[in-house]
Amino acid sequence: MSEPAAAARCNQPGCGGTIEGGYCNQCGMAPSPPASAAAGQPAGSAPSGHSPSSVSVGSSRGSSGWSRSSVSSGSGPSGSQRGAGSSRPSRGRLGAGLVSIPPVPVVDPAGAMLTDPQVPEKRRFCGKCDNPVGRGRDGSPGRTEGFCPHCGTSFSFEPRLERGEMVAGQYEVTGCLAHGGLGWIYLGVDHNLGKRWVVLKGLLNTSDPAAIEAAVAERRFLAEVKHPNIVGVYNFVQHPDRRTGEPAGYIVMEYVGGRSLKEILADRHKAGESLPLPVALAYAVEVLPALGHLHSRGLVYCDFKPDNAIQTEEQLKLIDMGGVRRIDDQDSAIYGTRGYQAREIEDVGPSPSYDLYTVGRALAVMTFKFDYQGKYVYTLPDPATVPVLAANESFLRALLRATDPDPGRRFASAAEMAEQLTGVLREVLSAGDGQPRATFSTLFTPEVQAIGAPDAALSNDTAPVLPVPPAAELIAGLPLPVVDSDDPAAGFLATLGTVDPAQRISTLTGVMAGQPGIPAAVTESAETRFALVRALITDGDPAAATSLITDAAAADPGDWRVSWYRGLHDLATGNPPGARDAFDVVLAALPGAPAAKLALGLTAEAAGEPGQAAGLLRVVWTVDRSFVSAAFGLARVCLTADDREGAIAVLTAVPETSSRYVAAQVAAVRIRLSPPSPGLVSADDLHKAGQQVGKLQLDAAARHRLTAAVLRAALNRLQAGQTMNGGRLAGHETSERAVRLGLEDSYRAQAKLAPDRGRRIELVDLANEFRPRTWS
Repeated sequence: MSEPAAAARCNQPGCGGTIEGGYCNQCGMAPSPPASAAAGQPAGSAPSGHSPSSVSVGSSRGSSGWSRSSVSSGSGPSGSQRGAGSSRPSRGRLGAGLVSIPPVPVVDPAGAMLTDPQVPEKRRFCGKCDNPVGRGRDGSPGRTEGFCPHCGTSFSFEPRLERGEMVAGQYEVTGCLAHGGLGWIYLGVDHNLGKRWVVLKGLLNTSDPAAIEAAVAERRFLAEVKHPNIVGVYNFVQHPDRRTGEPAGYIVMEYVGGRSLKEILADRHKAGESLPLPVALAYAVEVLPALGHLHSRGLVYCDFKPDNAIQTEEQLKLIDMGGVRRIDDQDSAIYGTRGYQAREIEDVGPSPSYDLYTVGRALAVMTFKFDYQGKYVYTLPDPATVPVLAANESFLRALLRATDPDPGRRFASAAEMAEQLTGVLREVLSAGDGQPRATFSTLFTPEVQAIGAPDAALSNDTAPVLPVPPAAELIAGLPLPVVDSDDPAAGFLATLGTVDPAQRISTLTGVMAGQPGIPAAVTESAETRFALVRALITDGDPAAATSLITDAAAADPGDWRVSWYRGLHDLATGNPPGARDAFDVVLAALPGAPAAKLALGLTAEAAGEPGQAAGLLRVVWTVDRSFVSAAFGLARVCLTADDREGAIAVLTAVPETSSRYVAAQVAAVRIRLSPPSPGLVSADDLHKAGQQVGKLQLDAAARHRLTAAVLRAALNRLQAGQTMNGGRLAGHETSERAVRLGLEDSYRAQAKLAPDRGRRIELVDLANEFRPRTWS
């Protein structure tokens, strides 16, 4: 089929594809810059040599099909190769730009061909009944061709194509790569398109010409699948068997160079290790958009596993499109592998949810060793026995949701799963090096206000440094679920943003009641219901929201927003344990969402679970420093555990760009000046507090008040006979006389700024009380 004249041609060496959406529809690469732009390269020149690709090969049996391991391969007529002065395409960066994964070099594809193509006897099974065939007896080797003794179906483990044979007048066979469930997989050269390397794989194991023709015609839709992370399908052809003359169907695919994840994992296993968690997560995040692309076209992949993804340089590609089928296909054979398949495969068949299940199982296989094809074929081991699960709760939650036995409780889409796994990846990396890795959320707004932030100008020095916030403050400050822009009510709800609370409740109540002139789609919208629920909880009658939450749960039991608003409702009605449990359900659905952890952490604190609160809030704060509510909450639970240094460290880490920076630093100063009882403030804490006060941008009243607090603590220490280790403190010498003079000055300055006469008199009395005694 000819290409449209306007289509941009791929300029990668040997590739005949066209550029679609910024990437080649065949090799998946971004266009190379003009040769003249390369440093030190004259215009029109290009690096010589070929560029590789690789295919997954080798054979392992699945429960209802075949799978294959991968063989290293390399350069050939298609693809791209970097030379001096060239640059790696940006599209190939794995791990959402968060984790560095060493590129996999490409090698000569000729090295992937088998010199003596044979199928070991232990891997010979009937293609129809799956019983062993071709096995040796009494010391004699088994037959490579014959008939199954169980069902009578013919079998052959001999290659059906020879080196040099021309398939369909276009593809020259160069050798065998591997043997799969439908026969041998071959490497070939396409003589019609620049002699690019291709892979030929048997399409249907049958001797019925009509069945082969129908299968070839039915699966031509695969040639229309174009995605940078999916191996290209070029053609479907028929070719007569050279021995019997019977036709055979073949799928012709792109040859991708590199190594399969199975091979990469095998190397780690040889060293007694699994893949590092960040690397495995990066692979999953890369492959999910490819699966999502298939799902958007009404297709399911069916058989994802480490065997079927190849890393080439810095790009990951799904290979083996032979098992792809239409979502509504009820007749085609289902290919899968034991240990990766969900239970519903035999009764319900594959679905997008099923594909996500296989990704979850593959993540488990890549990150820890367990009997995934035996004892734990449909489950995970006890997390307490698996270090990577015990140490990474968010990762465990992600695996549990992806592999939930109920398809309706799994991730709703590949995009949602990719977003949550990216969130988990950010957590894992930030926990490793302590560096924040904040990102924009598509599901939540930022926190509405800082929860539990103290008043930086607090005048009552005896009040708690960090008071526990009331439920109303939690409800008002937590992030808001983002309104779905595709919801019919999205535009209408945007108009209510500036409406006063009472009017908002009245308007939404009327809409829900079917007010004339309001479209039914808006009345019945889930977003309209949730907007009214929130309005009632925050500004009206929380009890009136109960039935609306119940209706929302009945309409969509899997919607995490039902649990979110149930959590707010329980907070408003004085049930912190219920709120904690509700937000735990949200976190189970969104394991990579900081907003969900923030809500659960704060409600766990309110429910009297400081240990759980500390773990969750620490994760949020480590990943995203914009959630200052997490900082104040974590500081509170640290103080509950008598960890003053931990609380101070959290508060002093609040960035200067935060509107609550001064409040956090003042709280840190006050914690330093609050020693364990009984006891004195240490000289080190006093000097640090004094230095901290000196750096803060405070109004005069607040500065004098904090300075007085520092000097009073110093005076207590001096009166107890303890030293101050020299130096100046808040601008004063550290002798008792100097400290007293400083206190007098501070209190008199505060008196001048006091708003009422009674407070002025009180402060003057304090100044007189602390001034040094004199005889004049």
